[in-house]
Amino acid sequence: MEDHKLKVFCTVAETKSFSKTSEIIHLTQPAVSLQIQALEEKYETKLFDRSSSAVTLTPAGEILYRYAKEILSLYTSAEKAIGRQTGLVKGSLTIGAGSNIGNYILPGIITEFKRTHPKSKIYLLVNNSKRVIELLNAGNIHLGLVEGDVSRQKMVVKKLISDELVIIAPPSHHWTKKKEVSITELGKEPFIIREPGSGTRQMIEKILGRHGITLHDLKISAILGSTEAIKDAVENGLGISIISRWAARKESRYGTLHLLTIKEERMTRDFSLVMHKNSISSNSLEEFVAFLKAYPYERLLS
Repeated sequence: MEDHKLKVFCTVAETKSFSKTSEIIHLTQPAVSLQIQALEEKYETKLFDRSSSAVTLTPAGEILYRYAKEILSLYTSAEKAIGRQTGLVKGSLTIGAGSNIGNYILPGIITEFKRTHPKSKIYLLVNNSKRVIELLNAGNIHLGLVEGDVSRQKMVVKKLISDELVIIAPPSHHWTKKKEVSITELGKEPFIIREPGSGTRQMIEKILGRHGITLHDLKISAILGSTEAIKDAVENGLGISIISRWAARKESRYGTLHLLTIKEERMTRDFSLVMHKNSISSNSLEEFVAFLKAYPYERLLS
């Protein structure tokens, strides 16, 4: 459909890269190029200047970009108006979520939402917080749910729920008789941490920094790309780590991980709803956001 070509075109314009667009919209780079080529053939002019290292819009491309954004917004507005007329909440909704809220909270909530809104289609993309914001900026997701700090320059950020970070250790660890340890003791143990761009890593660095500690002061034994990998590594004795309490619910219940806090302060942060300031909300998005805000999250921790 023509609107798909326009979405591809706008993503290239916003990322200034065919390769980044390929990653964001899950098309091969040749397929992205074919979509742009089809538009250039339709309008019989070049839309991008590829002569330098960066991909930039030509004057004709600038004109199409302005109209393409309006056209895509009108599609959303039409869907919203029809939904209000029919009383049905339907349509596709693409959500990007940080690994903790995406893996440990949202799946069950989406399942419950689908029971009452069976015609809604929800696609969940789980990645680190930095990547979720990139997808939101490029217009490839409708809603982001992230942990950690978010630049508010182009975003509307609203707190959803609180999260507490906890220290996790294997059941055989010499800390298992303790409920809390000093933050200075973290530097004495092998430590496993998430990759750069992770909201959890961002929070850990901030907390350590308040106490004059950097990652260089820790004995980093591994840098892993998911919370599941970290939990498995801790269970197998590779070291200790810090993760969301939401992510450790099952392991804490069954005794495969021991949870501790630090003496100096509670390690808390917010999980936030993030939307682009210029986005137009569909009926399905408004209903899902309202569902998220009213959900009884405390029952998940009980």
